[in-house]
Amino acid sequence: MHATLAETFNLDESRVDWHDGALWFVRQKRDRAAGQVPEWESLRDLASQIKNHTLARLDTYLLELEEKAQQNGIRVHWAADAEEHNRIILGIMQEHGFRKMVKSKSMLTEECHLNPFLEKNGIEVIDTDLGERIVQLRHEPPSHIVLPAIHLKKQEVGDTFHEHLGTEAGASDPQYLTEAARQHLREKFIAADLAITGVNFAVAETGGFVVCTNEGNADMGAHLARVHIACMGFEKVIPKAEHLGVFLRLLARSATGQPITTYSSHFRKPRPGQEMHLVIVDNGRSTQLGRPEFRNSLKCIRCGACINTCPVYRRSGGHSYHNAVSGPIGIILAPNLDMKKNADLPFASTLCGSCTNVCPVKIDIHDQIWRWRQAVTAEGYSGFFKRLGIKTMQLILSNPRLYRFAGKTGRLVLRFFPFLVKNGLNPWYKSREMPEAPRASFGEWYRNNRAKQKAS
Repeated sequence: MHATLAETFNLDESRVDWHDGALWFVRQKRDRAAGQVPEWESLRDLASQIKNHTLARLDTYLLELEEKAQQNGIRVHWAADAEEHNRIILGIMQEHGFRKMVKSKSMLTEECHLNPFLEKNGIEVIDTDLGERIVQLRHEPPSHIVLPAIHLKKQEVGDTFHEHLGTEAGASDPQYLTEAARQHLREKFIAADLAITGVNFAVAETGGFVVCTNEGNADMGAHLARVHIACMGFEKVIPKAEHLGVFLRLLARSATGQPITTYSSHFRKPRPGQEMHLVIVDNGRSTQLGRPEFRNSLKCIRCGACINTCPVYRRSGGHSYHNAVSGPIGIILAPNLDMKKNADLPFASTLCGSCTNVCPVKIDIHDQIWRWRQAVTAEGYSGFFKRLGIKTMQLILSNPRLYRFAGKTGRLVLRFFPFLVKNGLNPWYKSREMPEAPRASFGEWYRNNRAKQKAS
């Protein structure tokens, strides 16, 4: 599926180049921001160690978080999967008779497909993050976990706002469009009964949680609504408040190259007259925790640095990953949820290792992608022709005589019958230039030159 969707994305070459450049610009901002912190690598090491420690004692810290949150007046819910998460949210809405909600950006709710579920039950859901609102108006999923509308140009945003918000036709000035969105969303904030936010970090020691935004939309929703629901994957817990300083210094620099997010909002207890809920979600995370070779992926803080640097993502688009979380981190999270459905994703990578190099918590991303390739192949989900190709190569590479014969045959075909390889039926050739065939293999060249040296 990824290959097909990526091929569609690549039909517009100029757009692909623009998308590639936009993401690389963000990657360069990250590098400059990281370079301004002398202790950057020490911070990465420390963050990784904190996450390793937390995952090893996850049950203890989650129970501590629940206890402290309840003491603070927060109602805590546990959801085993996306369905239960959605039912909990709907139940709270129905308990109060609410019909309207505002939602700040939350990849967990995207993962759980909360919006369509609530809309089917007569609930109006308004995404208040600007990028999320843009794609919501266009009936598209986000293409990036930090930059949801990065696949769209400002002219397309202008057309969308003209259609839905009544802005001037052809207007594409970002300041004008942002102001139009602000006025539009202000009405939604005032009318909403309930607000949903994500959770970037939940602190077991205090029972509080932190939400990081650049627009203040999470604050606006949480402070105006009578009920505030925060939704978090259980891996978002950290042991102590003092650890926040480590992660907040890493998060924004890795995500967008900022020293810190504009708003780092700390929530600990509901204000007088308000009701606050915390929904802690599993949805396959315990399965990932039980896979020693893939457990590291739960250290992810959703900064998107691996996505910004990935050459495959930049030239295939976020929608080609057909999941809420795209890019390299999505590749190692999605097969855990459904290996058969997402068996194509581990092969959407060059294994260049750039993702691992920029990860602020030092997840061995490219190594895990390679391991997922092995896993999906072993389970028989990699596709007939891919399995046939692997078995053929295994046979050829394990037999020296067959290897030499195949090499000689391949060189002859490329020299005298190149059309057998260089054609549209060869998927590998579609996006590559075939090299000129050498007249001899390295082994043949070595033997010939060795013989000449001995003769002289």
